[in-house]
Amino acid sequence: MAGEGRLSHPNPLGALRPPRNPISRALLDKVLGRIIAAAGLVFGLQALPGMIGQVDDMQIAWAWAIGVAMFGGFVALAVASLVQRGVTTVEAFVAIAYLIALVTWPLAVDDPSEIQSSVPWLWYLCTVATASAASAFSTWIATGYLFVAPAVYGFIRLTPSGGAVSPQRATLDSVYAILLGGAVLILVVILRQAAANVDQAQATAVARYSEAIREHATELERVEVDAIVHDSVLTTFIQAARAWSPEERELSTNMARNAMSHLSAAASTTPFDESDTTLVSMVDRIEAAVADLGVVVSVQRGSIEGEAVPSTAAEALYSATVQALVNSSQHAGHGPGVSRWVGIDRDAGGLTTVEVGDTGRGFEPASVPTERLGVRVSIHERLNNAGGLATIDSSPGQGTVVRLRWPVDALPDGSEAPDRSPDRADETGVAGGSR
Repeated sequence: MAGEGRLSHPNPLGALRPPRNPISRALLDKVLGRIIAAAGLVFGLQALPGMIGQVDDMQIAWAWAIGVAMFGGFVALAVASLVQRGVTTVEAFVAIAYLIALVTWPLAVDDPSEIQSSVPWLWYLCTVATASAASAFSTWIATGYLFVAPAVYGFIRLTPSGGAVSPQRATLDSVYAILLGGAVLILVVILRQAAANVDQAQATAVARYSEAIREHATELERVEVDAIVHDSVLTTFIQAARAWSPEERELSTNMARNAMSHLSAAASTTPFDESDTTLVSMVDRIEAAVADLGVVVSVQRGSIEGEAVPSTAAEALYSATVQALVNSSQHAGHGPGVSRWVGIDRDAGGLTTVEVGDTGRGFEPASVPTERLGVRVSIHERLNNAGGLATIDSSPGQGTVVRLRWPVDALPDGSEAPDRSPDRADETGVAGGSR
């Protein structure tokens, strides 16, 4: 039953494994957003009785506007932290709304000359506001906010609308708020720096591992091809050189066919590899290859940030892309009307698409001789062996577009057939020349 365990085309989606990060910037921001949201709800409930008790002394419009802004912001932050959408935006709103509430507090009191007997209810929310600023803004802006907000509160405490306390008491309240907010800001900065270092180290390790895997696969392929050349191809050449009789020529022909079969099988065999490669690193390799072609190629990146594919699929997409670019540089022609591009994108269904196109001479794909391996082996079969699909859309004078899509399972129904109609080429605005 050993033969049943080897599949010629394993499911490419099975090779994708989510990375296991003990700490990362995304995870840190997720946890931080939920902590600030929880603190906002807790401190908001603490400040609610004070707000209700002081609402009679405030302008009713201001009380409603600021109350809805602050407490609505806390609720919105809680929802955003749970769904992981718009957390930074809501945190920035909470910080700005709090600062506006502080600045307008003396103007919102009905009688600013009357000394308030209780602490302004905004005091309970100062730490939440500084924490929101630390998370939403850059370090420098958050640091400025850390000093500005408590300073404004301390100034309000000196006025009758804030209680007309002594300068020592106002300074103490301000320093207390700065210390709490500063502790949060320092913690956020340190953790984000540590997460960024971990992300960078992981990206470097993955890139080096992927490079080592590619070098190992290349070495295995070289050894295998060397063995085939030595055992089959050279023997075939020797036999062909000595073939005089019809029987010997027929034997040489059969040996040549067997040698071609061995070479074709070697080209279609991909070493087993479970590692993943990011699409960003694959595009970086494509851009490096483009720089060595000697022709101008526009590289367009779609939604590929943070996306990854198995290394076998990435290698097939990269090699087929480079082959298509080489074909275009050799056959599409050169001139002011010839342009070349590569587009890489990943849709919501997990389908990775690489489009290589130009506005060159174009050709008829059906007329390419079978012995020309650039299209059949280097593009079509390479993608097929990795679980993908390559299609060529071209016609003479209309240019060429090579579309490389992986995996086949993610293709929409009915899209497996290559589309070579001229109308389709005009519709996408593409053209080129690949062989």
